[in-house]
Amino acid sequence: MHKLLTGIATSLLLLLNTLVGMVPLLFFALLKLLVPIQWFRDFCFEAVRFIAATWISINILIFRYLTPTYWDIRGQQKLSRQESLLVISNHQSWVDIPALMAAIHGKAPFFTFFLKRELIWVPLLGLAWWALEYPFMRRHTKEQLEKNPQLRGEDLAITRKACDRLRGRPVSLVNYLEGTRFTPAKKEQQQSPYQYLLKPKSGGVAFTLSAMNEQLHSYLDVTLVYASKQPPTFWDLLSGRVGRVIIDIQKQPLPKALLVGDYQEDPVFRSAFQDWINQLWQEKDQRIATLRQELTVKPKA
Repeated sequence: MHKLLTGIATSLLLLLNTLVGMVPLLFFALLKLLVPIQWFRDFCFEAVRFIAATWISINILIFRYLTPTYWDIRGQQKLSRQESLLVISNHQSWVDIPALMAAIHGKAPFFTFFLKRELIWVPLLGLAWWALEYPFMRRHTKEQLEKNPQLRGEDLAITRKACDRLRGRPVSLVNYLEGTRFTPAKKEQQQSPYQYLLKPKSGGVAFTLSAMNEQLHSYLDVTLVYASKQPPTFWDLLSGRVGRVIIDIQKQPLPKALLVGDYQEDPVFRSAFQDWINQLWQEKDQRIATLRQELTVKPKA
């Protein structure tokens, strides 16, 4: 009963926070859409981001005081709000997003997520993501690409357009290289060579680095590990069933050789980029194994 009441209380407070923030957020978003004056649109965009940042800060407080979740964050002290960053993370659950927010919100620039197009239909949040100009990517099947080869450039065009709007503003560009949440079934279907990860997709990161035109110099390698054997659901977080979560942040410089090159047309560059991603993923898989062992030890009070 206690868990149920915790879940209901947390859900209601999050919903109230969302409803209160949605009205001014959409007001400024519509003004930006209707008024064709660039300085005014920039002002409205910053207002939308401020409202969203306030919404995130309040959500973090709600989770802190209503749930027992312990966010075990490492590497946070190396972050700066003035430097644009590429954020690379493993992906297991909807809880990954609150975990990431708890770790770097207020310490690094505001988030921009690359989202699957279907997520625009998520109630309330889809509108907020649209107002924040998050790029919505369409997932094409192999058969669709073979039938319509021109679709291959669609996501690249969306990425470039989104990055053009962000250029000159400090931003944290979040990219889930696996493209979807990890499950043992997906791992088996992919025949992934990793124990705790799906195969990474390097094209999106390569396009982002190219589109940001050397505005990005560092990346955050974020590794999320949960104490439970199975990744928790969002309801588990709301109802206080998520215990300790390790969020390991490693800030690294981006290899300069990967900032200049044509991923689509240059096979040598593409091979080198994929090798870098694969090496990063091998190290992350080993790090997850190490952190999972550590979770058997209770944190010091």
